[in-house]
Amino acid sequence: MTAGHLAHICRHPIKGHGREMLASVALSAGACLPWDRHWAVAHDAAKLTDGWNPCMNFARGAKAYALNAIESDLDESTATVTLRHPDRGEITFRPDDATDLPRFLDWVRPLNPENRAQPVRIVTADPNNSGRGMTDSDFPSISILNMASLKDLSTRMGQDLSIHRWRGNLWLDGAAPWAEWDWVGKDIRIGSAVLTIRERITRCMATTCEPATGKSNADTLGALERNFGHQDFGLYAVVTEPGTITTGDGWSIQ
Repeated sequence: MTAGHLAHICRHPIKGHGREMLASVALSAGACLPWDRHWAVAHDAAKLTDGWNPCMNFARGAKAYALNAIESDLDESTATVTLRHPDRGEITFRPDDATDLPRFLDWVRPLNPENRAQPVRIVTADPNNSGRGMTDSDFPSISILNMASLKDLSTRMGQDLSIHRWRGNLWLDGAAPWAEWDWVGKDIRIGSAVLTIRERITRCMATTCEPATGKSNADTLGALERNFGHQDFGLYAVVTEPGTITTGDGWSIQ
């Protein structure tokens, strides 16, 4: 039985550096949302191994709040990314092109606090583009979030909270607030794809930042802790049956 519809699809081609909205996307079994977190910006204190690495190795919004104000567009055919920031203007470059790196670093460094590790290079967990993103989870995940839970938290905090604070992939309409906590271990069908819900997402300081400005202005973590006794918001899922999903598609818990 259909429970609601898919309200938003959001992708983050460079981890912690921008967001873009999609109308439709094809999901593959065992893979992330295509091109989501395909690249990440390693800092000068990173200790990297080949493939996936944990978030502590990268420049990200939890440590550099201004990064949260970046918007992005990806041209998949050329692997070219355009980033926009209210204080830095716009830059278009190819993350895989080493000759573009100095120009990108010049653009992004002023957004990183001087007392933090500084960005030095761009890496990927998936040089062959087979579907592995540099997610915060150690498995190829897609994040699923509930619009009603966001509305409820906004009401409790007395301020509207943008969906972009949470850097999620799929936003669902039609569920009761916080109904998603009962979905762990279950399957969800969205359009023609099926995903298995694996675990909750524990949140970080990046969610305190207003995406329009990159400035911290909401105690999201404190509000979650006070109201619910934890700092979780949203779910990690894995694709178990491939398919195309489109904004407006129905969804249901299986």
